[in-house]
Amino acid sequence: MTRDTIRRRFGTLLAVGLGLVAARPVVGADWAQWRGPAFDGSSPETGLADSWSQTENVAWAVDLPGPSAATPVIQGDHVYVSSTDAAADALLGMALDRRTGRELWRRTVAAGTSRDRLSNYASPSPVTDGDVVVFFYGNGRTAAFDQDGQELWSRDLAREFGEFAFQWTFAASPLLHGGKLYYQVLQRNVPVRGRGGDGGPIDSYLLAVHPATGKTLWRHVRPSDAVAESREAYTTPIPFTIPGGRSEVLVAGGDCLTGHDPETGREFWRWGTWNPGKIGHWRLVPSPVAGAGVILACAPKREPIFAVKADGQGALTDAALAWTTEEVPDLTSDVPTPLFYQGDFFVLSDLRKTLARVDPATGKAKWIVPTPGRAKYEASPTGADGRVFLMNFAGEVAVFAAADGALLHTIPMGKPGDDQTRSTVAVAHGQLFIRTNSQLYCIRKPE
Repeated sequence: MTRDTIRRRFGTLLAVGLGLVAARPVVGADWAQWRGPAFDGSSPETGLADSWSQTENVAWAVDLPGPSAATPVIQGDHVYVSSTDAAADALLGMALDRRTGRELWRRTVAAGTSRDRLSNYASPSPVTDGDVVVFFYGNGRTAAFDQDGQELWSRDLAREFGEFAFQWTFAASPLLHGGKLYYQVLQRNVPVRGRGGDGGPIDSYLLAVHPATGKTLWRHVRPSDAVAESREAYTTPIPFTIPGGRSEVLVAGGDCLTGHDPETGREFWRWGTWNPGKIGHWRLVPSPVAGAGVILACAPKREPIFAVKADGQGALTDAALAWTTEEVPDLTSDVPTPLFYQGDFFVLSDLRKTLARVDPATGKAKWIVPTPGRAKYEASPTGADGRVFLMNFAGEVAVFAAADGALLHTIPMGKPGDDQTRSTVAVAHGQLFIRTNSQLYCIRKPE
């Protein structure tokens, strides 16, 4: 075989190979956890619908059996939904076909849906790794299923470790990462309103279990110097790899931020406090979010945001802070977790009614804009396709341009009677998933 023949055949094979690569369908990103594929509220998806309504650009819409603040999670062609069943007064785990919205299965995990008027037990979002989907509820019940809806295991954390000691209803989502399933319970050390414990000590803890079996791998008790309600947190643990390569699980609550060893739960470092006066009603809702070498901790109510340098070890002082927003009153968040997207943080202030794009190096706002409408925004922001998506209590979705904060659309998705909608907009496989208290919509760009 001559060199020219070899060259021609190689060129033909290369062209065929490149053609196969070009023809291979692009696999869209999943949204397998509450804060998405990067655990920061962002998605790499592009080509999303530019506009929509309750009928326009809707791939499908399904009625839900009851309200819930849980965000749907998407893995491949499955959409998993945690829900209440209002008619049966039960807690459900559901699976839908992502392409059609057809219900694949639903499983009742526990009876009883709520204990207060402001929320229900189905607020935590499910998590999945494609093999196992795990549902967790505010009464401590948790169960894992395979893709076909077969139960793999179930547990009751409140029965095992004591009833949760919370003023309101516990609502921290689990984390599934690195082959471990993590649960976080940051609570009071004494009963509140008769709730909490089983007569013994009430500990705050981080629990790791095997996702396929539910067996405990370790349980780390996390101490706190906070008092009363300030010991309570509704935050979710977040995985993070520091610039030097060390993997951590970030935990915020009890007036402090901590970084934990994913293998043992041991604390690598701890920073606090945003509450030096020991105020007793500063429960924490926003989860930590990391990006560009810093980790954000949002103090509650109208207090500042603190950026902790992501290379700590041991007990940290305020020298570990990169910046705070103490001099910028609009940069605060009581409930929504900030978004990290396009190299910046996006801070939604539910109390100040603003959205801001923030430089992670300095904490300075690149822009601050008001949020539209009269309803409150408590759902955390989502970033994708050059836009930031918010949803308020009324089920109105506000869409902003990430570049300059321009308001592009305000789209009503709620039905009459929908209120206190708190689910985050999820993005996967070129589609938007919008969950109100009564319906789940799948939005896609027309083909």
